[in-house]
Amino acid sequence: MVDRAEQRRARAEEADALLYLLLSKACDALGVPTEGVALVAVGGYGREELSPYSDLDVMLVHAEGYPRVDELAAQIWYPLWDSRTKLDHSVRTVEEARQAAADDIRVALGLLDARHVAGDSHLTLQLRSTLMADWRRTARSRLPALAQACRDRASSVGELAHLAEPDLKEAYGGLRDAVVLRGLVASWLVDVPHPVVERARLDLLEVRDELHTVAGRSTDRLVADLSGEVAAGLGMAGRDELLRHVYSTGRTLAHVCDVSWRRIESLMARPPRSRRRQRTGGPLLLALDEGVGQHEGEVVLMPDARPERDAVLGLRAAAVAADRELVLSPAVCARLAGSGAALPEPWPGEARRLLCALLGAGSGLLEVWEALDQAGYISRILPEWDTVRFRPPQSAIHRFTVDRHLLETCVEASKMVRDVRRPDLLLIAALLHDLGKAVEGDHSVTGAVIARAVAQRLGFTDADADTIALLVRQHLMLAQVATRRDLDDPMTVDLVAGIVRDTDTLDLLEALTYADARAAGPAASSPWRMRLVGELCRRVRGELSGGGEGMWTEAPPVPVPTLQPVVGVGRLGVTVSEYHGDVRINVAVPDQVGTLSTVAAVLAVERLAVRSAVITSVEGLGISQWTVAGSPPDPVRLRDRLAVALRDDTDLVRRLAARDSSALKQRVASRVDLLPDASETATVLQVRAHDRPGLLYDVTSAIASTGADIRSAHVSTLGAECVDVFYLTDSHGSPLDDEDARTTAKTVLDRLTF
Repeated sequence: MVDRAEQRRARAEEADALLYLLLSKACDALGVPTEGVALVAVGGYGREELSPYSDLDVMLVHAEGYPRVDELAAQIWYPLWDSRTKLDHSVRTVEEARQAAADDIRVALGLLDARHVAGDSHLTLQLRSTLMADWRRTARSRLPALAQACRDRASSVGELAHLAEPDLKEAYGGLRDAVVLRGLVASWLVDVPHPVVERARLDLLEVRDELHTVAGRSTDRLVADLSGEVAAGLGMAGRDELLRHVYSTGRTLAHVCDVSWRRIESLMARPPRSRRRQRTGGPLLLALDEGVGQHEGEVVLMPDARPERDAVLGLRAAAVAADRELVLSPAVCARLAGSGAALPEPWPGEARRLLCALLGAGSGLLEVWEALDQAGYISRILPEWDTVRFRPPQSAIHRFTVDRHLLETCVEASKMVRDVRRPDLLLIAALLHDLGKAVEGDHSVTGAVIARAVAQRLGFTDADADTIALLVRQHLMLAQVATRRDLDDPMTVDLVAGIVRDTDTLDLLEALTYADARAAGPAASSPWRMRLVGELCRRVRGELSGGGEGMWTEAPPVPVPTLQPVVGVGRLGVTVSEYHGDVRINVAVPDQVGTLSTVAAVLAVERLAVRSAVITSVEGLGISQWTVAGSPPDPVRLRDRLAVALRDDTDLVRRLAARDSSALKQRVASRVDLLPDASETATVLQVRAHDRPGLLYDVTSAIASTGADIRSAHVSTLGAECVDVFYLTDSHGSPLDDEDARTTAKTVLDRLTF
């Protein structure tokens, strides 16, 4: 087995030997002494952590008045440059080094790892002791700036544990933060679990070493193209295993950083210890709940607490910490995981209540859950969690690993607990809804089985367990139906009503849908998707309440009067508006086969990405409403382009084909399906394809070429994939016969795969 740590040390020792030789030769050539000058390794080189293509970070330190120092530096640096060694160099006196550290906190951190390489070792010792004393003396005033720099970096680069192509150094929880933790420890203001941090740091260095080897250059970004080879070099099964390893390591370092910074902030906020003791007579321990207290900003166990006897003590402490947004002491987490009494099965009502209180605590949940998870407590109370911990997302629309997504869903669901009758069921479903992703098959189906078993273990009644299982099984259903089905078709509302059966369950499923989408990211929770889900739920709620109140039946998507003022010669009109952050375009054109594809083509040429579209007919006009991404277009220009294209679309098709040529290779993955049970009044065609300019034009023009009429279209773009649903009729307004439906589907598929 390769000892990469030994290889890193060997590279540093080789560099040391070369620098020693260069300094000796330079001093001899110039006739200057080695006393009063020293070569010092700093940063990663100072820690003897050179990866295959790491830079050498070297400082030439000299005493005041040392002769010919610039010539000496040149005779050291030039041979290194000639050998194409990547060099980060500086020439300073001890006082100049102190000033550089005072001016730049990153320089200060790098100099904390200063190591003697060659020359006057006493000068290096003076440098190290002076810089360390300065750091400790000024730490209280400098650490706030360091904390802000870490926050800015995390905001800019992201978290190591949640990036598809993580930056091993700069991402939050990466190697840069391991250096920050060394600086915090050096300040003597806080301590960290050294074995945990050291293991995580070495693990990331191992990955970076192999990344350098595979890439053949210096890089810290674990890109997808290289991750397979890196995984193989590390003896891992593949990219997913490698990412889980990196995510686990990043989460460990990020958690230690979070706790350390919270402790630093608490320390900064407290008065000096002497004054605190004068006021209180000793350290303050504030009781918060049975067996749970607060000490110096952290939730701890009271002296008489007995976790080995009180099975719900861990959940009580966690709920209190999350609710108050306090740190749950790492020592407490370790004690709960190691000696806490096991919960009986099924859980008692108090345990269930406390779990729901924890899940409903909002953002305070995240840090507390992470602390318990790092200690191993979560595995004890929810063994299924192990299967999704650090699991990479399989969809580009997801921002987080599967386990973190579940927690973020709980955070979002906590904002809606007053909108449902059973918030406990909502929160448990939010926690469990993606556990099926660890099992082969449809994760909604497999997850429902897991969710029912967990709910029963938690002590929910069979009826409640069935509801939780239903929520998990159908957690994607509302968004899929809202964006892929015709809301004006009575069968659409009947379908959803038949699944949820009552308004209470509908309320729960609607809230879970919103929470899941918002936790996934902006692509899944765009305003138009959320509005469609809300409209679908409004109609279903009316149906379940009796009488179908509020349902639309054959109504146009926008009022005709809105369009009439701009309808001119040729019965053509366009309006453009902004609606809840979207760009909305309303178009009125003569109602005839093929006009929809022309409108789609014009929008594509104008570089407007269609996010949704709804079409209807009113008094001989085809009225369409488009929600697009991009800057609002000039409606007059858009109307003029449409007028030209409706007369002759030759130039439009040519321009679209030129833009689309680079995307042809993506068409082989397209899929076209007929959905025979989706409507009794129309033939429903569903198209799945990779999004690209002109896709909607290709589909709609292919449909038009068969003579089928598009009664309504429901266009949904999510990430890089499109799922478009078209309700088709013949010239008499009836569903297509079977042969025509198959011909239309084949025509569309052929258009997308040529």
